[in-house]
Amino acid sequence: MAKLIESSGSFKIFKLIFIQYRSRPADKGSLRAIGSPQILDRDIIQDICFMVNKDPGRTEWFLFSLLALIWGSSFILMKEGMKSLTAVQVASLRIVSAGFAFLPMAPKVFSSVSGRSLPLIILTGLLGTFFPAYLFCMAETRLDSGLVGILNVLTPLFTLLIGVTFFRQRIILLKWMGVILGFVGVLLLFWTGNKKINLNSSGHAGFVILATLMYGVNVNLVSHYLRKYTALQISTIALTILLLPAFLILISTGYFSNMGNGSSWYLSTLASIFLGFMGTAVATLLYYALLKKAGGLFSSMVTYVIPFVAMFWGYLAGEEMGLKQLACFSVILAGVLLAQRK
Repeated sequence: MAKLIESSGSFKIFKLIFIQYRSRPADKGSLRAIGSPQILDRDIIQDICFMVNKDPGRTEWFLFSLLALIWGSSFILMKEGMKSLTAVQVASLRIVSAGFAFLPMAPKVFSSVSGRSLPLIILTGLLGTFFPAYLFCMAETRLDSGLVGILNVLTPLFTLLIGVTFFRQRIILLKWMGVILGFVGVLLLFWTGNKKINLNSSGHAGFVILATLMYGVNVNLVSHYLRKYTALQISTIALTILLLPAFLILISTGYFSNMGNGSSWYLSTLASIFLGFMGTAVATLLYYALLKKAGGLFSSMVTYVIPFVAMFWGYLAGEEMGLKQLACFSVILAGVLLAQRK
């Protein structure tokens, strides 16, 4: 198992980031000394790109790792945004900023897509971005982050079950074993980290479960009915069309009437906009690209690695991370590798 894990592109990319970060001196006043998570400088990015270009087969693992890094960091921005804004305002700003990111490409992309496919692409935008953005923000207001992290890993399970039940997919035993093994690894990760999960207001857990169910449906829809369209086409159409309803919702919340209400308002707004640009616009484009290359199940298993990424940020901030956590990550990665086997 150890050789299998070490040979994976994802392991090598995470290892490269970790080693280069640890090898830097923590000078007084440096970014590392004050606990800043800025570790992806130009040298590391060049090394990663060289690794990917040298072997095109590693592209899938590169996209997988980058997505895990972006989405694993999104919860930080979400929490920062909700310090001065409501959950609905953060979700709306996230979608609006993501829509604006794709707006310059919209005219050319819309002209290249069949009108018959537009309703389905809009539906994927609703299921894969719009509704989950609001559901996760509302869940974060009452639920412990640990519980949200565990519930989020239901996505691969729903992807499998929906694919088998409604799309007549044939799933080999290794893939089932991989999904289950990865899920066990996530549970062990939280257990070894002594995470205390607060079950108060657990009714909000339904928001997360519903969001992961939507993710599962969306993955199968894109995999089966939108194969002929590129990741850019799907992302651009879905997010630019959702810009208007998200903007109308933002207006209805009274967001603009509180504009400039203290420095915390600006910080929360900037965090929400950056969340939209990276956590939605860039991540959506990468996700659909990964889905096209590696399939729906492997893409959905990014959610298994997100808790480890969140724990890694905690480590950079001074929290403890030992061999137990690394062992759990090995179990998760082994599950992902099994699920990737054809």
